[in-house]
Amino acid sequence: MQTVRREVRIMPKRKNEVAAPVFGPETFRFFRELARNNRKPWMDRNRDRYREAVVAPMRELLDRLTPAVLRLDPGFDVSGRTGRNFSRINRDIRFARDKSPYRPQMYLKFAAPVGPEDGDCHLYVGVAAEVVTVGLRLYHSGRRSPTAQLVLPRVGEHQAWLDRQRRRIGRRFESYWYASERGEWTKHSGWPVEPDEWKKLKGWVVRRKMTPAAACRAAFPAEIERVFREVFPLYRFTAMPDWKP
Repeated sequence: MQTVRREVRIMPKRKNEVAAPVFGPETFRFFRELARNNRKPWMDRNRDRYREAVVAPMRELLDRLTPAVLRLDPGFDVSGRTGRNFSRINRDIRFARDKSPYRPQMYLKFAAPVGPEDGDCHLYVGVAAEVVTVGLRLYHSGRRSPTAQLVLPRVGEHQAWLDRQRRRIGRRFESYWYASERGEWTKHSGWPVEPDEWKKLKGWVVRRKMTPAAACRAAFPAEIERVFREVFPLYRFTAMPDWKP
């Protein structure tokens, strides 16, 4: 798969200059109001506000994080495409129980092109009305998915490596995973441990939760970079064909 590249210009800061915050209170106010007014007429009236309060800062965050993400691995897609880097705010309601047309949150995500178009595993930042989350998330559709094909053979051979990662970051990061049981997804707290749990696994999230106030600080992109560095070994384990312990 050929990755589309953008030319990203990062202007150097002057000495003693501090970069301005990416997000402001209006981003989180927009999501709160969208949750209360989740209808197309409201969204149509607030489309320009959505572009200014959500789309523009999310794209600025992509630009700020791009150098650090490419240092982790130059294969990460940073093309800025919706679906690839940005989640869609429009909800697909054809088969969903929730018929509200919009999602009151947005995700910025990074994946290397080793799987399907939208990938199975991402480093991500999630921005919603009351919380911001940063970390790793993995979802796959079955044992034939690219992620499952990589991970399942590794789990049995490298359980000690996974145990070390859990000891390294387990107390500082929230972790939960999903299994498909009787046709329904069931959420489990903690890390998947046993090989049988990995065989049933449909999704796994390792994340740090932050407040909107923290996301409105100038240091927020640097904090994201630190989180990405900490969870990147797990990303390589679950997503990269050339992983070695």
